[in-house]
Amino acid sequence: MAVAMVMSGVAVGWVFRWSSDAGHVHGIKPLLLPLAVTFLVLWSAAGAIAHRLASPFVELERVARAIGAGDLHARFSLVRTSKESRVIGETINDMADRIEKQLADQRALLAAVSHEIRTPLARMRLLVELGKSGGAVSEPLDEIDREIVDIDALVGELLAASRIDFSTLSPRELDLSELAQQAVLRAGIDVTKLVITGEPQTRGDATLVVRAMGNLIENAKRHGTGVVQVTLGERSGRVFFEVDDAGGGFAAGEDARAFEPFRAGRGRDEKTTGTGFGLALVRRIAEAHGGRAYAKNLEPTGARVGFELAR
Repeated sequence: MAVAMVMSGVAVGWVFRWSSDAGHVHGIKPLLLPLAVTFLVLWSAAGAIAHRLASPFVELERVARAIGAGDLHARFSLVRTSKESRVIGETINDMADRIEKQLADQRALLAAVSHEIRTPLARMRLLVELGKSGGAVSEPLDEIDREIVDIDALVGELLAASRIDFSTLSPRELDLSELAQQAVLRAGIDVTKLVITGEPQTRGDATLVVRAMGNLIENAKRHGTGVVQVTLGERSGRVFFEVDDAGGGFAAGEDARAFEPFRAGRGRDEKTTGTGFGLALVRRIAEAHGGRAYAKNLEPTGARVGFELAR
């Protein structure tokens, strides 16, 4: 920068100033682009390395969560993995194989034991019928027959529960109206007591859903002194199945605990209302289908027990 020195209108000299700042600024500008390119290259390389290091552990997390959720077919892919992650993956895969085999063996054992139990039960029922026809005293034989029926029903409920435990459900599109009619007819209930609203449908295991319906009806018959009404319908985006009975209802606080397994509930009249395994199975079936089971007292008497299923 140059400034003229003027006195009385005459230039007597000049003042010059040199600044090194402008030179520095001018020298940095050519370096900005290379620096930016270098930063992007290093950032991309670091991201690729981090992804390569983390991806096996993300896959391990996915497999572990799947196995924990009941998908025993989930396995860790050993293709293009590091030595460290391969060792962990092989360990998890071996664990899943052993768990799957153990559950398969348990399922086969349960089926075999159930068959062996039902065979002598069938023989016992035959002997009871022969005893009745032969002129034996019918009252104790009737009692024995009722106990045999209860044991046979318990075996059936244990088998149904095992389908949930071992993740052997067979989901498909279900026409709940048809299933509800089957459950009512099997229980010997007047079909006019079944009220169906809309066309409720869902996706699920037909065997288990019918079992849940039958358990609610049987619970009302045995512990609720009779079925008043069976209702099937839809609400809030879900389908529901409810059974109203003519009993005394639940004692205070017992409605929330009605679905605990092997627990004899108490009614408002302080009488016990069974072991509760049938209702416990209803809750497990409902939860396996993304729903819930519930119970409440009706006024002035009676109770309503039902379940909801996700659509």
